[in-house]
Amino acid sequence: MGLEIFERGRLPRWLPVRQTLYTEEVGDVAEAVAEALQAPFVAEAIPEGARVALAVGSRGIDRLAEVVAATVAELRRMGAEPFIVPAMGSHGGATAEGQKQLLGQLGVTEEAVGAPIRSSMETVLLGEVEGDVPVYFDRIAATEADVVIPINRVKPHTDFHGPVESGLIKMIAIGLGKQKGADVFHRRGFHTFNTLLPAVARLSVQKINIPFGIALVESGRSRLAKIEAVPAKQMYEREQELIKLAREWLPRLPGKALDVLIIDRIGKDISGIGADTNVVNRYYDGPLPYEPSIQRIIIRDLTDDTEGNASGLGLGDVVLRRAVEKMDPLATYMNCVTAKTPEGARIPLTVDNDRQALFIAIACCLQVTPETARIARIQDTKHLETLWVSEPWWEAELKALASLEPLAEPTEITFDADGMFVDGNA
Repeated sequence: MGLEIFERGRLPRWLPVRQTLYTEEVGDVAEAVAEALQAPFVAEAIPEGARVALAVGSRGIDRLAEVVAATVAELRRMGAEPFIVPAMGSHGGATAEGQKQLLGQLGVTEEAVGAPIRSSMETVLLGEVEGDVPVYFDRIAATEADVVIPINRVKPHTDFHGPVESGLIKMIAIGLGKQKGADVFHRRGFHTFNTLLPAVARLSVQKINIPFGIALVESGRSRLAKIEAVPAKQMYEREQELIKLAREWLPRLPGKALDVLIIDRIGKDISGIGADTNVVNRYYDGPLPYEPSIQRIIIRDLTDDTEGNASGLGLGDVVLRRAVEKMDPLATYMNCVTAKTPEGARIPLTVDNDRQALFIAIACCLQVTPETARIARIQDTKHLETLWVSEPWWEAELKALASLEPLAEPTEITFDADGMFVDGNA
């Protein structure tokens, strides 16, 4: 007898629900970028003919290509000569071509944004901070640009929490350090980031002309909601304010306690760790003290745009075989080793289909039967406006929440001949 021994009991019914999230969005991106760049400190920082390196990262930011294209257009209007440099540490397999390709997957191509992309993994040493921590910086940006402007989303980080997390300062400190800088930085451990991030960024700004950055904040629907030019002198303070806003708008799962969370896909375009730990309330070493608590996580697949980088697979308890087979060991290991989180590449219990995954995940829970299981299914951790929830969870807890609206009557959890979900299949 095989794993079907765990397929006993009757699964609960489930239903699709809509969650109320913060929905403000930027309308015309070109207009919003132009308005942001009207600040007096912007014009003062961009002299006629200046070669401007726009630092762009690897995150799947909403309308990123539009933001970059609009920034390029505004800089050209000012008489500058903009070009793009990848600022993504070790991502893209830690190769120049891989990083350029990764930008292309995000829509940032030379044709789309109207500026050349100059990708290199070479760095220059700017100096040291805290006595013995070397600070590296993209060689092209450092030696072939008159001005460097980072463009990045401000949001809570998946691996550490502090006054500033993901944003402009982190891009300056780590993204522009390429693989070499990212490796040195992560060697110190995430517990040092709260002091190292601002220290490295301060030195970089002293050595490199980084007059301001363009900060982006997304809504609860993962849509672009805010575009702001932030002067370097105020960057640390302003990012603290923006991250509070981002955390307030961050989409989260409802409720207090969940038995099984089913995630359709993870990937680097969704989160740096594949699935946002601020949503799943779990890190590699255990649960985080937030709600809802989640006993077990199923991961069904990788996104196409992650290009085989399966970092974060280790957050799951049960995974479908198709996700494991899509893993690119080089891209995944390069990322996980550089970040000093080999746990991210660990492969959970691996099964062939959704039926096996769900029954096994329930069997791994404490004090739960299939009939009473509190189950949720989401597309990914960026898109939480609609989700499937099991009837026991809905009746016991979620039904009373004003933020949730049922979209249909409960139905049976059904599978096709291959054991894959029928309802909301992906």
